[in-house]
Amino acid sequence: MTTEFVLDALNQAICQRCPIEADKLIHHSDRGSQYLAIRYAERLVEAGIDPSVGSVGDSYDNALAECIIGLFKTEVINFIGPWRSFEQLEWETLQWVDWFNSERLLEPIGYITPNEAEDTYYANIKTLDIVA
Repeated sequence: MTTEFVLDALNQAICQRCPIEADKLIHHSDRGSQYLAIRYAERLVEAGIDPSVGSVGDSYDNALAECIIGLFKTEVINFIGPWRSFEQLEWETLQWVDWFNSERLLEPIGYITPNEAEDTYYANIKTLDIVA
């Protein structure tokens, strides 16, 4: 991964989510050089997001990411491939991420989709703001 690649992903996330309270966000990453690059760190600061970097050799920080990557490899890379083009891989990745977030029911969050869990979270925050 290059700094440009992860910077593009960060900018897409910021633009798509439009975090209202970005100053309460924490961006956690490993010690990859692309995440420690000056331009990447400057973009986090510009967006008001606090950076957090895992300790060397700490496998706990990456457990969720590794789990999702494993699912992706099993369900997309190994199942659908071989790939004819980068564009085909990119398209299948986008479709899988959309399906994972909007249709896949996850047991750890009560057999609902990640989108439903997020919607519930933000609805509860708005309710708490009204009460407070």
